[in-house]
Amino acid sequence: MQKFKSMKKICIFCGSSMGFDPIYREKAVELGQVMVDRQCELLYGGGSVGLMKIIADVMLQNKCKVIGTITEHLNNMDVGYNDIDELIVVDSMAERKKVLEDMADGFIAMPGGLGTMDEFFEVFVLSQLRVFDKPVALYNVNGYYNDIIHFIKRAADEGFVRKEHADGLIVSDDPKELFQKMEQFKPTDVKKWVVEIKEQVKTEQLNN
Repeated sequence: MQKFKSMKKICIFCGSSMGFDPIYREKAVELGQVMVDRQCELLYGGGSVGLMKIIADVMLQNKCKVIGTITEHLNNMDVGYNDIDELIVVDSMAERKKVLEDMADGFIAMPGGLGTMDEFFEVFVLSQLRVFDKPVALYNVNGYYNDIIHFIKRAADEGFVRKEHADGLIVSDDPKELFQKMEQFKPTDVKKWVVEIKEQVKTEQLNN
């Protein structure tokens, strides 16, 4: 099984809010500490608010590199974190995501809102299509992502998502386990499932 031993630049998608339950802040600190122990670099949305700031502060306090990418629009709203090692200011949300996708060795979605969901699903699709071979994980704190996990399983059960893609999603509420699973990530064979989809279409056409 392929090992990602050089998986050091970790992109974290997370909320610009703290959430109501203190467990979200506590688990953000725990994830940050595991990244510190692994000597990781943090790539994130560049904010100075919410869970974004919590995990960035853990890294900074332990002298680990933190790189943020933020749009000029958001930076002008004074939510950019100027104390991090590097704050990359871009024009659009699409460019912001592209910078993070290109730089990261792997991706973890912490609890967050619509922006976090947008970022998570984009990298999950890119991994599925083998645009890149990088692990994508959900940090399922407090069962936050249970409904998303159920949706992906339902989509696989109904034939809209390949089972191997659904199974390839990494999920845990334990950051150490999360990293262990990410290191053992194995990309799916795109050619195989494309051929199978084409064969399914041919079979349906013949039957009709």
